[in-house]
Amino acid sequence: MSGDVPSTRTTGEPAGADGTGGAGGAGGAGGAGGTGTGGTGAGGTGGAGGVDVRRGTAGLPMTVAAPGLPARVRIHEVGARDGLQNESATVPTEVKAEFIRRLAAAGLTTIEATSFVHPKWVPQLADAERLFPLVHDLPVDLPVLVPNLRGLDRARALGARRLAVFASATESFARANLNRSVDESLEMFATVVARAKEPQDGSSAPVGAPREGAAHVRGYLSMCFGDPWEGPVPVAQVVRVCRALFDMGCDELSLGDTIGVATPGQVRALLTALNEAGIPTGALGVHFHDTYGQALANTLAALQHGVTTVDASAGGLGGCPFAKSATGNLATEDLVWMLHGLGIETGVDLDRLTATSAWMARHLGRPSPSRTVRALTGAPTDPSTRAS
Repeated sequence: MSGDVPSTRTTGEPAGADGTGGAGGAGGAGGAGGTGTGGTGAGGTGGAGGVDVRRGTAGLPMTVAAPGLPARVRIHEVGARDGLQNESATVPTEVKAEFIRRLAAAGLTTIEATSFVHPKWVPQLADAERLFPLVHDLPVDLPVLVPNLRGLDRARALGARRLAVFASATESFARANLNRSVDESLEMFATVVARAKEPQDGSSAPVGAPREGAAHVRGYLSMCFGDPWEGPVPVAQVVRVCRALFDMGCDELSLGDTIGVATPGQVRALLTALNEAGIPTGALGVHFHDTYGQALANTLAALQHGVTTVDASAGGLGGCPFAKSATGNLATEDLVWMLHGLGIETGVDLDRLTATSAWMARHLGRPSPSRTVRALTGAPTDPSTRAS
């Protein structure tokens, strides 16, 4: 069963001499209602550079299913893009590519690869044209962020079929992040989405499959629960922007708690309001930050409402370069630990994922923010030890 937690063991096959790993690991099953990799391995990624993952007691976490929860959750992994975009020191392109390969080998089937934003705004992602071809052939979905028509053209020229736009529920953040008002940004994104929905071969093929015909478009919406300049964000304000994104053709929406201030009651209230506005739960995902330690509680509230797509970042990497109070994303390992304990399938090998995040933490020169990574590796990663 793909959601079972592995027994106590040391994972992570020895890496090759160049640190790129040995044989590929097993791929995970597809996400709920989405495409998957079946039992196919990601290939060529190997372990996590020999990083040991230790489990104190076999069989943890214990699986105790709870009523009213989905059988399976699709994890939308954002570590390679959202997780790394804020790093001040440039992460080499090949290290990013290897990170994505190892995430795929751990069973993640949706891995956000990069952003085609102008390098001036996010220098860390200036290598998008070099990175994407290195991972494009992996048997997983690789969404990329496209901020405008220029970014869309760059992404589609490389064969990207899963795209994302990034809107704001508040005027202050729209100005800070996009240099436009909310309505001006929606007008821009409507043009981007319309072009993305045009099959590249000029045919009239229906919108749908991410790897052929028209693109699959995700709409991110930031500041859904609170804004560092404006404070609490009214639900009606969020619903209005979500409805606009949905109406322009976004296939799914990701509700962002950009500064991590949401609580479970807010999550339930917003999801209910969106349903009442005609947006189905199946089109909604959630993206929580753990600033106040509420990310897992908020995720559970969303699952109880029927949400089956959850964003997370391997090792808890990342924040937002335009919202200084935004701390790390929900760590994928912490999420997987909870989901497996609830008997919810993810297709993810937790030990392999943990080893991958520990490997990346060593490259970045600091301990992983993820509590699960620290617990399963026995101690925080030593920043003075070079990554293998």
